Amino acid sequence: MHYIMFMENLKTPFWNLDTIYSGFQGDDYKAALKNLDEICEKLKTVFLDAKETCFSEKEFFSWLDKNLKVWNKLGALYESLSAFCYCTYSVDTTNTEFLNALNHIEKKYLVVNELDIYWGDILLKNEKYIERIPSHFPQYANYDYIFRKQIEFKKHEMSLIEENLAKDLQSTGGDAWSRLQQQLISNLIDEETGKTFNQLRNEAYAQEREVRKTAYEKELFLLKQNEIAFAACLNNIKGETICLNKRRSWDSALDRSCFASRLNAKTLSALIGAIENSLPFWQDYLHTKARIMNLEKCAFYDLFAPLPSKKSETYTEKIWTFPEACKYIIEKFSAFSLDMGNFAKMAFDENWIDATVRKGKVGGAYCQDFPLQKVSRVLSNFTGTFSDITTLAHELGHAYHHWCIKELDYSLTKYPMTLAETASIFAETILIKDAINNATGYEKAKLIEMHLSDSCQVLVDILSRFYFERSVFEERKTTELSAEDFCRLMIDAQNKTYGEGLSEEKHPFIWAVKVHYYSPHLDFYNFPYAFGLLFATALFSRYQKEKSDFANTYVDILRNTGSFSCEDICKKAGFDIENQDFWQSGIETFFEELKELKEYE
Repeated sequence: MHYIMFMENLKTPFWNLDTIYSGFQGDDYKAALKNLDEICEKLKTVFLDAKETCFSEKEFFSWLDKNLKVWNKLGALYESLSAFCYCTYSVDTTNTEFLNALNHIEKKYLVVNELDIYWGDILLKNEKYIERIPSHFPQYANYDYIFRKQIEFKKHEMSLIEENLAKDLQSTGGDAWSRLQQQLISNLIDEETGKTFNQLRNEAYAQEREVRKTAYEKELFLLKQNEIAFAACLNNIKGETICLNKRRSWDSALDRSCFASRLNAKTLSALIGAIENSLPFWQDYLHTKARIMNLEKCAFYDLFAPLPSKKSETYTEKIWTFPEACKYIIEKFSAFSLDMGNFAKMAFDENWIDATVRKGKVGGAYCQDFPLQKVSRVLSNFTGTFSDITTLAHELGHAYHHWCIKELDYSLTKYPMTLAETASIFAETILIKDAINNATGYEKAKLIEMHLSDSCQVLVDILSRFYFERSVFEERKTTELSAEDFCRLMIDAQNKTYGEGLSEEKHPFIWAVKVHYYSPHLDFYNFPYAFGLLFATALFSRYQKEKSDFANTYVDILRNTGSFSCEDICKKAGFDIENQDFWQSGIETFFEELKELKEYE
């Protein structure tokens, strides 16, 4: 009865942002902007005075007591305003009012960033006191790691004038190129069918090979028509990054990315090495899939193809309605923990999700947090496949992560991408493991193959993107890169990873599609997903052993993600991630699935 009532009351899957701010012309939004300005003005005076003051130890921590709460409020307020602007813009990318509002809040970031620089100056100047936190000031124990990270980051900054100039220019430089890529992708239309680019991308999951191939060819055609613009976007963004990293004394973009991800080079080397060692296994999987599909080899457009059923089996592909997806996610999250299930129900009840595919809306999926309001919003492009449901669960996993830490100080809620992906992939795993365990015959084989396909993307395809981005940065140091160059580097990366697992028909233009390449603030976005998959797999194995007792442990892990390094978080969970054996153990969890898939041949 409970779920029947829920389904009857479920609204259209468009999100509700009105409970956050009523709109860009609303009094609440204008008041929030005014409050932002007032806090910035107050903190600027306070921070400038502190920069010139020689504190005693007692005076410094008295000053910290007084101003840390204000600093946290500013961070939460700015992130919530920025999130509101981006969420509004991302479902209507050509709306001038929305674009102007996004530009306006991004300019406010210049002021916030200036204060962040001052904050770092103050911490650096009082570094000797920060070092005494563990032994002398236990009330700040949770801040020990992040204060030290902020001090280290501060040592990589340019002068205040240069940092402000860089941020100012970035709004019409890297950020503008990034928006252009989004606008191009979200407004590409196939003239013959009238389908949007994202609709064509979704046809990669079609049962009929000719449909997949046709969509793939149309996708390549549309990207080819716009290759000069896409190449200009990526070339200039990466050139800007190289220039700024050099001035900030980073050895490379990868070095800076590891710092931002809160993991060391030894851990990354162990992770990448384990994935490289697993490539023969994944190529074996692709060969197995090809045999089941009666193909000599899979082409790139076959990667997401559902398995065909045997002639002796009758199977109809289930297309899920959005209400069915909501009910399923709530039930399975609840099986893990009532708290997680109740959270999902609240998210659906209160219309946190925008799931409808439409022109002008960005592709893919994301979760956006509003720390001031202590809520989140999720964007997806739902078409009814089971993959769409796991994607929705993935983003709700992010939202649940935020829900678990929402009462912490804002500064303690800023976790790296590596640890962010743990919660999302764990949420996905809950659904896919349940579905596999409760299926038989073709349905079971299909779900296993889908899981292997998704995991192949997270490990093999992401490794190819890692290789690609690394080579782009290497070549961009000395020369401008054209669309032809980007295609060459992408094909080379795909050949190194997919190898003989795929036919010669790969995807030279995938670099034009992946939005993360176009973020000036998010270089090497790729390896955190591989980290998250294998870490989440290990956590799920632990859950299977501890059952309901693990739910509280899981929440504790999530709550700590803003306060420690990846290595320390994992040590607390009982894992040594600097050892390649750990990552190999995560990969081995897929071996049994491939064995079962081969038995279906």
